[in-house]
Amino acid sequence: MTNPPSAVRKVILIMGASSGIGEATALHLATKGHRIAIGARRTDRIAAIAREIEWLGGDVLHQALDVTDVDSVKAFAAAALARYGRIDVLVNNASAMPLSPMAELRIDDWNRMIDVNLRGVLHGIAAVLPIMQAQGAGHFINVASTAAHRVDPAAAVYCATKHAVRALSEGLRQQNKNLRVTVISSGITQTEPFDGIGGPGLKGAAGAMIEQASIPASAIAEAIGYAIGQPDAVDVNELIVRATAQR
Repeated sequence: MTNPPSAVRKVILIMGASSGIGEATALHLATKGHRIAIGARRTDRIAAIAREIEWLGGDVLHQALDVTDVDSVKAFAAAALARYGRIDVLVNNASAMPLSPMAELRIDDWNRMIDVNLRGVLHGIAAVLPIMQAQGAGHFINVASTAAHRVDPAAAVYCATKHAVRALSEGLRQQNKNLRVTVISSGITQTEPFDGIGGPGLKGAAGAMIEQASIPASAIAEAIGYAIGQPDAVDVNELIVRATAQR
């Protein structure tokens, strides 16, 4: 592992880091020499990822994290701040996607998507924004989806949460002249949110899409790394990353 100059070696917090995009991002950024804090509910998974990063020579903190609980998110941010003395980047990555037609009235699933996909992002912002404002610098990376740019019949609530992430990200950007805000809109990605899709028909369709037109989580990790690597005066506001074959 080659460490970058200290001026660009950043402290990066990744929420929802136990698999998929979060895991790939943690490993990618750690190999670039950044100091990483990873959090998720599955403590066994983040502990294993932390061991891999340490084996590669990286500097990592891991902690149990529930993005739907603002106190848990604040404790995660506080632990990173106590260890590293600053927070340069927050990657809001946790996501849930239990898709279904609205007529099925899966209200618990609707609330779960709102709690994880939207409220979780707000909790991350609430925990880290005062720290970044005090530093006079910082970078929020909010992982949305191509679903933030369209609406699909079985994904109305999911799309609504991702549209909302884009909207609040733009508002956050406009309110802070010295903080960077990036939305990563990922296409069909080989990651676990597809496991929550309800109904055999939807699961079959999702499986076919993954097989025909998906990208690895590492592609999103590299896009995140690109946004982070820009000069402080350059804010990459949004990146849409999807398979060439996706329509």
